[in-house]
Amino acid sequence: MEQAFLDILKHIGEDPERAGLKDTPKRAANALRFLLQGYDMDIEQVINDALFPSDTDEMVIVKDIELYSMCEHHLLPFIGKCHVAYIPKGKVIGLSKIARLVDVFARRLQIQENLTNEIANCIIESTSAAGAAVIIEAQHMCMMMRGVEKQNSVMTTSCMLGAFRNSSSTRNEFLSLLR
Repeated sequence: MEQAFLDILKHIGEDPERAGLKDTPKRAANALRFLLQGYDMDIEQVINDALFPSDTDEMVIVKDIELYSMCEHHLLPFIGKCHVAYIPKGKVIGLSKIARLVDVFARRLQIQENLTNEIANCIIESTSAAGAAVIIEAQHMCMMMRGVEKQNSVMTTSCMLGAFRNSSSTRNEFLSLLR
């Protein structure tokens, strides 16, 4: 990967030997590995048995989970927040695990639409919940720094599964609690 970044520097007309760029290929490779570490994460290891028996069947919501991802079309970041809800059915998941699951999928080359669905499906599969809902609001550098250069645009995506898809009152309760 370092060689690829070295080649990029040369192709854009830079001198990779100048002081400010001397270690850039190594730093850039390390940064990209960190930003895309989701490929090396295993869902079961992330959850790490943090599923606990519970009689509650009331909605659980974790709001404003910050996320950083990379657009698979331009290799530029998109940054935003994720709201996750689920309705437990016999067990609950550790609170921090929800944020970690968001990172598993966000730290991969992505489009926001797929990211939203992957998180919701993972919550259902991991917890056997009666329903899951995910809303992501993000700003995309590929739209802000290039192309149409719109600085204030925010993309919002949602995925509603199970009770959130089948019951408008459940969906509306979730949406009203986000406000």
